[in-house]
Formats: sequence, structure tokens, C-alpha cells
Amino acid sequence: MPEASLNILMAARDSADILFTRQQVEEALKAAAERMALDVSDSNPLLIGIMNGALVTLGHLVTYLDFPLELDYLHATRYDGEISGCELQWIKEPRLSLIGRTIVLIDDILDEGITLKEVVDYCYAAGAKQVKTFVLAEKDRQRELAIKADYTALNVPNRYVFGFGMDYKGYWRNLDGIYAVAQS
Repeated sequence: MPEASLNILMAARDSADILFTRQQVEEALKAAAERMALDVSDSNPLLIGIMNGALVTLGHLVTYLDFPLELDYLHATRYDGEISGCELQWIKEPRLSLIGRTIVLIDDILDEGITLKEVVDYCYAAGAKQVKTFVLAEKDRQRELAIKADYTALNVPNRYVFGFGMDYKGYWRNLDGIYAVAQS
């Protein structure tokens, strides 16, 4: 990576507003996990992380779930390192069968809901009995979303957010809190 690009990434992080600390994120994840457990703990659910964003959320979330479950992942994206979405690209489908299963899709952020809705539709077409959705963060929006998440840990302002699995131009998923790009 050119030094100029690295400087831009560092400046974005250094000037960002912290919205939630790691402790606040963990507390919110635990509370949302408890709500989800009430609905799916007795259904042998298959939790599917939508990569890459769900990687961190899924890893933390499962530590709060004390019941039998299976894990898988899929990779579908509308962003591919960009800051605005385009047509959905399928990179990897789940390995395990969805037929007759209760599926819980895990994603990092619900922005417009287009990707999540397409993945829900995919799961039903693949034979899922029930599909629930879990997002780390949902953006505060004034318009109608393509889908509403069943479980949301945190609400974030309608700004570009990153950290805790969410990226800024493909970077900063590794930050242990949730940040918003500084407003000009």
C-alpha cells in the first residue's frame, strides 16, 4: 500500500468519532443474544455469518449462546471494499444444508437491507424452515428498509461507521469499538 493511502487510513481513524466502546458493544451483543436465545435455543439453529462483516460479530456473539447450534458462513457483498453498494455478488454459499432448518443470519450492519433481504430469500429458496436475522448495528434511517432485522444489538447514526467487523474502504474491521467517519 502506498504511504499516501496509509496516511489517509490513519487520518480517518484518528479523526473518527467513537460511538461505542468495546464494553458497550459487548453488553449490547449479550443482551441481543439473550433475546435471540428465547426464540431459537430449542430449534437446533444454524447460524450463518455473512462475510466479511460478520466475522467479528459472529465470533463474539456465539460466546453468549449456551445451547446446541451449528455454524457456517456465506460471502455475499454489494460493497467489495467500496463505500456505496451495487449489485449483489455471491462469492461463497454455505456448506451445510439449509433444508428444514432454523437459520439465523448474522451480519454487521443493516443499512438499506438489500443484501440481507436477498440472503433471506436465498435461504428460503434453499429449503430453510425459518430464517431470523441478527445485526450488530442498524443505521437510523428516515426511509423504509428492504427488511427489518429480528435482533439488533445497537443503533448507529446515519453516518459511515466502521470497526468491530465493519470496514472503512476494506480496512479497520479490527478496531475494538464502533467509530463514525468525522463529519466535515
